[in-house]
Amino acid sequence: MVVTNPGENQAEHESKYDRESELKAFDDSKAGVKGLVDVGLAKIPRIFIHEQLKPDDKSGSTVSNFGIPIINLEDLEKDPTLHTDIINKVRYACEKWGFFQVVNHGIPVSVLDEMIDGIHRFHEQEVEVKKQLYSRDYTQKVVYNSNFDLYQAPAANWRDSLSCVLAPRPPSPEELPAVCRDIVIDFSSKVTRLGLTLFELLSEALGLNPSHLKDIGCAEGMFFLGHYYPPCPEPELTLGTSAHSDSSFLTVLLQDQIGGLQVLHENQWVDVTPIPGALVVNLGDMLQLISNDRFISVNHRVLANNIGPRISVACFFRTHLPPENALRLYGPIKELLSEENPPKYRETTVKDFVSHYYMKGLNGISALDHFKQ
Repeated sequence: MVVTNPGENQAEHESKYDRESELKAFDDSKAGVKGLVDVGLAKIPRIFIHEQLKPDDKSGSTVSNFGIPIINLEDLEKDPTLHTDIINKVRYACEKWGFFQVVNHGIPVSVLDEMIDGIHRFHEQEVEVKKQLYSRDYTQKVVYNSNFDLYQAPAANWRDSLSCVLAPRPPSPEELPAVCRDIVIDFSSKVTRLGLTLFELLSEALGLNPSHLKDIGCAEGMFFLGHYYPPCPEPELTLGTSAHSDSSFLTVLLQDQIGGLQVLHENQWVDVTPIPGALVVNLGDMLQLISNDRFISVNHRVLANNIGPRISVACFFRTHLPPENALRLYGPIKELLSEENPPKYRETTVKDFVSHYYMKGLNGISALDHFKQ
């Protein structure tokens, strides 16, 4: 029997670990994280291990009075007093949380359920079918892959995604996957209408004309992501999505009932508990930039779980492709500035902002830092 020094074994293991090769092998399989689960993996590959993650990092607040604000949009247009009350609630949520949930938002539960089912159907297809859309070319309007920042991020996430650029120039219906084509079109059109309502509320909450954010193009683009988080054999070692803030003006998120989404609030991770029929709304970096930090874009993440798959659908209100993403310069809104409140950010196009965001990946550092004056 040969006795070996554990330190030597570790050193040998370190020398044999070629991260780039493992990333490329995973990417070249085009099977995503689901492909790893399908072969019965008992331990997660090292590329997914988040070395800095401590067990107590993954706990969320369960204090009932310490939760994401919930805003009821019912009768929004019928009652002026209620309208003012809703604007006040939106202002509080945007200044203190950067997140809120909306109920009675006008999108039927049947549409929400079918959207979840549609993304589930897409990711449950045979690998050979999904491979046809597998790419890292984000100039394409419809792309399937795992981890947009696979080669940039410190560690990979336990997640596969379908991405679609749906506005202002949508793909032809034939370009969308047949298994979820109709519901993607239906759901996104309804979210677009909801988005216009939300941008009016945000404008009023900033003390601006209700059409201000719409008039400067905040609602022009939509980037759609359908996420699939497979069950993970070692959820304590990885994340479904690393801590990050969004690059959008506004994000509307549909999540299933499994849970796992957390928001960083006052240096504490707070669970965003799923509410049947609700949608999660969060502000993106571009809105924090143009509001000159009046409204905040905050870090959030998704925990890995040993049950699943978890399904979520995120609709990001921002342009994604040229020429639209380079047509406007965005800086702090002049009506919000004063001698006491000078601009904190330099002007940028959505193109330049998103390029920087994609280049850095989900590394825990805000993309906004790069654009500060």
